[in-house]
Amino acid sequence: MLQEDPRTVPLRWSVFHVVFVEPRIPPNTGNAIRLVAATGAHLHLVEPLGFTMTDAQLRRAGLDYHDLATVTVHPDLDALWAELGTARVYAFTASARTSYADIAYRRGDVLLFGPEPTGLAPEVLADPHVTERVRIPMLPGRRSLNLSNSAAVAAYEAWRQHGFAED
Repeated sequence: MLQEDPRTVPLRWSVFHVVFVEPRIPPNTGNAIRLVAATGAHLHLVEPLGFTMTDAQLRRAGLDYHDLATVTVHPDLDALWAELGTARVYAFTASARTSYADIAYRRGDVLLFGPEPTGLAPEVLADPHVTERVRIPMLPGRRSLNLSNSAAVAAYEAWRQHGFAED
């Protein structure tokens, strides 16, 4: 269900929440739609988006999973925070010291990712809603992973810790 009204999708239905803040590349979001459809997570997109939800590249990357995914578009971070309430928020950034694999994820946790070219802005990383900054380890001299790949690494680790629960 694309662009679902956040008030109609109970948060308890989602094992985890994957958030893309101001995503710019449609295929990354299309891949994330497939990810959340496969894992039962909820994808949240924070505007402005670098594409429309009907973009051909987004639709192509999401294949036939669009109807199986829960996706909510929020006008800004304040709307996202209001919807997620007191959920724990893990902000993914290459500058963090804590590895994503060192977190004991709980049902309902939020995996927060920034735009493709820049990552999360300093003011987002400093937001009081952020529980902890985490990183995905890489070899020295590497700047970043692809956004949808990073989200998949994180979501599958969180889900793995819960025995790949299907409820």
